[in-house]
Amino acid sequence: MRSQVVVEEIMTRKGKLADDTEFKDIWIKREMNMEKREKEKVLRNEAKENTRKGRRSRKKKFYRRILNMRLKKWYLRKEEEVMVEARN
Repeated sequence: MRSQVVVEEIMTRKGKLADDTEFKDIWIKREMNMEKREKEKVLRNEAKENTRKGRRSRKKKFYRRILNMRLKKWYLRKEEEVMVEARN
């Protein structure tokens, strides 16, 4: 591009391409040298890994909560059985 202003204008409007079905498969990115590409790749991989860890963490919390609820129900049932046996 000849002018930085034109480049900035194109980059700000590039999101509108995704709305148009004819240009849905077109991607516009800033030109980068190899060093910048490598840095972006590393950052992207770190972000993916952090997302995976977050999902695993949420799953663990969910299953712990279910396990705790089941243990609590089991404990209350056993306590109730003991109380019934004590009455008899």
